[in-house]
Amino acid sequence: MSRCPRRRRIRAQRSGSPTRACTRRSSSVARRPATRARTCFSGRSPTLVTHVSDVAELALEIGRYLGLAEHDLVQLGHVGELHDVGKVAIPDAILEKQGPLDPSEWAFVHQHTLIGERIIGAASALLPVARMVRSTHERWDGLGYPDGLSGEAIPLVARIVTACDALSAMVSERPYRDAVGLPVALDELDRCAGMQFDRDVVAAIRCVLTRSDELAA
Repeated sequence: MSRCPRRRRIRAQRSGSPTRACTRRSSSVARRPATRARTCFSGRSPTLVTHVSDVAELALEIGRYLGLAEHDLVQLGHVGELHDVGKVAIPDAILEKQGPLDPSEWAFVHQHTLIGERIIGAASALLPVARMVRSTHERWDGLGYPDGLSGEAIPLVARIVTACDALSAMVSERPYRDAVGLPVALDELDRCAGMQFDRDVVAAIRCVLTRSDELAA
């Protein structure tokens, strides 16, 4: 089982120190594509609307736990909400398929991060968010897509969203499989830590969710 990482301030993986005005402006701009994405998905895949909201909420909890700066938390929320926006280009027959996808269908799905990057990047204020959305299916071991990035070459915001995305997917029912319980999902994250996921992010997820369960008890 992963140990809880010490809470710490993680240096932003970018240069410069944006002003609060820039942060507010990017937040306002980001709400527009996020709202359009929810509207589009609500008719096609209501579960996807719930999924991206859950991912964004958990990602922000993890970001706060790890001590991200305000600007990085804003970006983290945007990436959580928008990481699947590229799926608007994927046919319903693939999104809602009652069974495993074949190789050609997977190839289609693997394009959604690039499509999302293009959609989001159309707003110049969101270019950093678009680049991070591109990286939300990279893996710590370099076997992800689309660029085969590994380790800390993957933006921290993307690493957080990647792990939260996987957890949300596991605990949610899908057309082709049943949901699993939270303990099983956390164990699977632990098993894949250091291969698919950042170990510190996985440890933080377990700590945050375990703490939440203890407070609710």
